Amino acid sequence: MRRRILLGVCLVAALGLVGGCAGMDYTSVANIALKTAPKVAAASRPINDSEEYYVGRAVAARILSANRLYTDPQLTLYVNEVGETVARKSPMPNTYKGYHFAVLDTSEPNAFACPGGIIFVTKGLVLMCGNEDELAAVLAHEVAHVANKDGINSISKARWTEVLTTLGTETAKQYGGAGGQLVTLFEGSIDDVFKTIVVNGYSRGAEEAADAQAVKTLQKAGYDPAALEALLTKMASKSGGATGIYKTHPPTADRLAKLKSETPKGTPGKMEEVRTKRFQSIKM
Repeated sequence: MRRRILLGVCLVAALGLVGGCAGMDYTSVANIALKTAPKVAAASRPINDSEEYYVGRAVAARILSANRLYTDPQLTLYVNEVGETVARKSPMPNTYKGYHFAVLDTSEPNAFACPGGIIFVTKGLVLMCGNEDELAAVLAHEVAHVANKDGINSISKARWTEVLTTLGTETAKQYGGAGGQLVTLFEGSIDDVFKTIVVNGYSRGAEEAADAQAVKTLQKAGYDPAALEALLTKMASKSGGATGIYKTHPPTADRLAKLKSETPKGTPGKMEEVRTKRFQSIKM
């Protein structure tokens, strides 16, 4: 597992994971689909795991076109270790190419879950966390969005049907004129996901479902299940401006009340103290 995490850190830091902004353009995504798409029996099938991965990879590249990675290898390794710990206890412990976690070099607190398991957390949000359990809560919440397929489900069904129809044509199979149409369709699909996770945010229902799942995941992973409630309470007290995480993950009063009613209470254990010290030694 540590070898896998180290590999993920190296991939993220080198931009090999997301291919860079130039390395993962929409033409590449469309060409991959053209090469690998099976015969389409019906244009209504859901997006498969490999397609989800490539869409997520392109979304991650777009996020990185506007945000630099925070390239502290110690912090990146630590975030990946915490992220992998909660991911293993989530409803989706594995994805097509595995989970990868990275820190964005911005003071604005936020986190983004790209389809397929590429998850970004900003330096500002890490600084907002008071201990490792709160960081684990952030990552468990984002893993829940991946497991619930909230990002990929934001792609317009009509658009995806058109993608599949195009993939199923003889023209597309022979790399003819449908290639340009596929590029346009994939650009639109990526726009759908990007606008949902970065600009508009998820629906209240999606946020509440991710909260509920994150609490269960934290408990299974040995973290304090009340850590998410503590972090959201902190967010609610600072949400004067509707930017960053306050816009894309709004801690509404109803959402927080629902979380409080569903979160099991406990007393801090010795391991929580150990984790807090570990977090404080890493924190920037």
